[in-house]
Amino acid sequence: MNFAQENQAGSRMTSFGIVVLLHVLMIWALASGLARKVVEAVKGPIETKVIEEVKPPPPEEKIVPPPPDLKAPPPPFVPVPEISVQAPPPPQAIQTQSSTPPPVTDVRPAPPPQPVAPAPVAKPSGPVQAGVVCTKMPKPEITTDLATPFEATVHITLRGGRVVAKEFQVTRSLSDKRAQRAIVNAISASVDEYQCGSYDGQVVQPFLVNPAD
Repeated sequence: MNFAQENQAGSRMTSFGIVVLLHVLMIWALASGLARKVVEAVKGPIETKVIEEVKPPPPEEKIVPPPPDLKAPPPPFVPVPEISVQAPPPPQAIQTQSSTPPPVTDVRPAPPPQPVAPAPVAKPSGPVQAGVVCTKMPKPEITTDLATPFEATVHITLRGGRVVAKEFQVTRSLSDKRAQRAIVNAISASVDEYQCGSYDGQVVQPFLVNPAD
């Protein structure tokens, strides 16, 4: 170890010792000063105060009025007047002579005899024939030559004796439809000329057309 190193080690130790000494002095100064302040604070007078608890005021009591008396007052007393009723005097008996009137005889004329209603006319059970109610029944004018007979029945509807409708019911027809149509037209024309008074209803009229000999 040379001389320079020994000088550096000595200076370091000196510096370290100075620093330690400064710290010790600072700690002692702080400790002594604080202790003095604590003693002074303890020596001062200590005052104590008793704080009373403030109680809230009691709640106000609400005064509720009594409920009204809903009962109706009793009716006033009205004395009943005394009424004296005097009995009427008895009626005097009056004697009267009763006279019995003669009996009255009720004389009424006899009612006239009621007219006898005519007996209803019996209607025929079957269809009414045109010849029973009709007074004029012209024959049909047929000019068609026939090879076989033609037969038909006409249902005629009358209103006030006049022909208003008719219906043909062919029971024996012809093979020649043109000749049959001509015969039907001739029969229809003759039926339109029927005169049947004032009859209302339906009648029938049969027709039979035979071929010429």
